[in-house]
Amino acid sequence: MTAPASPAVRLGDVPGVDEALEARVAQGMAAVADRLAEVVDHDDPFVAEASGHLAAAGGKRFRPLLTLLASEVGDGWDDRVVDAAVGVELTHLASLYHDDVMDEADLRRGVASANARYGNSTAILVGDLLFGTASLVVAGLGAEAVKIQAETFVRLCAGQIRDDRQGLDEAAGAGGPADANPLAGHAGDPAVVTAYLQILADKTGALIATAARYGAMFGGCDEVTVRVLTSYGEKLGVVFQLADDLLDVASDTSGKTPGTDLREGKATLPVLYARLSTDPADARLQELVRGPVEDPAELAEALELLRAHRSMDQARAHVARVADEARVLLDGLEPGPAVDALRALVDGVAERSS
Repeated sequence: MTAPASPAVRLGDVPGVDEALEARVAQGMAAVADRLAEVVDHDDPFVAEASGHLAAAGGKRFRPLLTLLASEVGDGWDDRVVDAAVGVELTHLASLYHDDVMDEADLRRGVASANARYGNSTAILVGDLLFGTASLVVAGLGAEAVKIQAETFVRLCAGQIRDDRQGLDEAAGAGGPADANPLAGHAGDPAVVTAYLQILADKTGALIATAARYGAMFGGCDEVTVRVLTSYGEKLGVVFQLADDLLDVASDTSGKTPGTDLREGKATLPVLYARLSTDPADARLQELVRGPVEDPAELAEALELLRAHRSMDQARAHVARVADEARVLLDGLEPGPAVDALRALVDGVAERSS
């Protein structure tokens, strides 16, 4: 069963956030929703419907929230910050259209996925259209913003390609060139963890870093603050994705369908740590998670063994370390309600993995 569509993130869900800040950001999120609906509209009714399909389904809107919140470290949000937030969200939405085609997904955000509703070809083209729309919105923000958007897009796609390759190579027995997939064929090599974390930094962290960077840039922050918030955003993105890794294993109580990554043969952080074990007692778990776990009984067994394995605690400890690194970055900024909220935000994201 797939969980219902997630509501937009509200600062009111984060304990201890300043009420005036919460109200300003809520107004900004409403402006983002209005602008998003405006730019995904189209003269052709079918194109308009397909383009707005996932946007209308909701979602957490985590990235626009971060853009607005980062702007509050400076002068606060305005129309340019809103457009920056919309550009980031459009890029994220476009990537979801493509992800669902690659994953052959049937549902997204509690509704039929775009590929299930319109077919793979249309879903891919709509994703391309949304990437183009994101670029069009960002173009209005100037040359530097366009360059940042392009660099982010390259990192996102490169990270997603490497992530996708690991599943394909595992399914094929890690065939192909030795350097085609840094996560295949090195079960006892700790370097695979470093390689995987770089994939996360690219496929998830890069866009979340850009969300924070845009907010700081167009919120009038100085260059030092922009750099700090960009680094913070990337670490927050890695925490966000690592928490999802853990939820994919432990989500029997979270409303998410467990074991998706295991079924696809994707080696997430708990799996990588389990593979690194030298304990003979872990032989059966290591056999199960060596590649895609397609048999339902074996998937249930793999989940049961992995949930009880110390690799889960190792992965949670890594989430905590990266979250600490993000908080330390904020220590260098001038204290204020927005910085406090950013600190609480990383706390909330990290807690999803506990």
